[in-house]
Amino acid sequence: MTTNKKKIFVKQTMSPRARALLTEREDIELVEFPNLISAPDFQAMLREHAPVHGVALGGTKFGEVELEASKDMLVVTRIGVGFDAVDVPALSRRKVPLMVAGTANSPSVAEQAMFMMLTLAKRAVEMHSIVRDNKWASRLGLLPYDLYGKTVLIVGFGRIGTRTAKRCQAMEMNVLIFDPYKSAADIKAAGCEPVANLDAALPRADFVSIHCPKTPETVGMFNAARLRLMKPTAYLINTARGGIVDEPALHDALVSGKLAGAGLDVFEQEPPPAGHALFALPNVIFAPHVAGVTREAVDRMSEQTARNILSVLDGDPLRQNVINQDVL
Repeated sequence: MTTNKKKIFVKQTMSPRARALLTEREDIELVEFPNLISAPDFQAMLREHAPVHGVALGGTKFGEVELEASKDMLVVTRIGVGFDAVDVPALSRRKVPLMVAGTANSPSVAEQAMFMMLTLAKRAVEMHSIVRDNKWASRLGLLPYDLYGKTVLIVGFGRIGTRTAKRCQAMEMNVLIFDPYKSAADIKAAGCEPVANLDAALPRADFVSIHCPKTPETVGMFNAARLRLMKPTAYLINTARGGIVDEPALHDALVSGKLAGAGLDVFEQEPPPAGHALFALPNVIFAPHVAGVTREAVDRMSEQTARNILSVLDGDPLRQNVINQDVL
């Protein structure tokens, strides 16, 4: 083995094409590890293999301790787009770019958000049970709803929010956008209505779909006070990150009839604890944080992750996928 090889840690679920992009390079050595490996074991692996020059992470935490253990980290990548488990300031201090998979999984998450809206509005779970349990006569007491003509409020107008908006427009919905980091002109150009005040917009919405990152600013964004502003006939969809919605407050709103239902792909604690209070409610649907993990999205994210790594090693980082632009 030549001494100038760059050592890259990758989680096990990279697609064959993505793996090939890396293994066909003679200057790269791959070390694969389970994504659910414990933090102390991961740190020990980094120390054992140091210097490590790049990592491709799933949900693994990464920060100052891992950087120190790596000795010569050049690039940290996420096989995804969320990065709340990564200490971005620590990377920036060492001029290490944090890169994400760009638009690779955004169509998949947007589809999941739309699926949850339709599942709730069309009362798919109840309708299935009516047929299966021979309760046909009760069907007219549980009439579903149309998305047509309804108002959806999309929180966050980035890669995923913009795609969700397009899908809602195809259903002939009125689309409101709350994103303080996007210009009103850009939102209007997409055929949507910008709203500057989230609290003022919530009472207008029949559906609220969350597509913002998890930051100190957004943690607890949907607390009891905000949920009270929503219509009692409205539905809340969260395919972004757990913790943006206050789960006890959501439970209270649902059981008290102040909110019609919710769709959750993400949770404050993952996996959520057995017997979670929300599990007992008939007007909530769940998914295990897989909105962006379709078969196609995994392949797209893996390949983009490999290309992100190669771009840094080759001295030309894909700027649009770098989170901490200050390191460029």
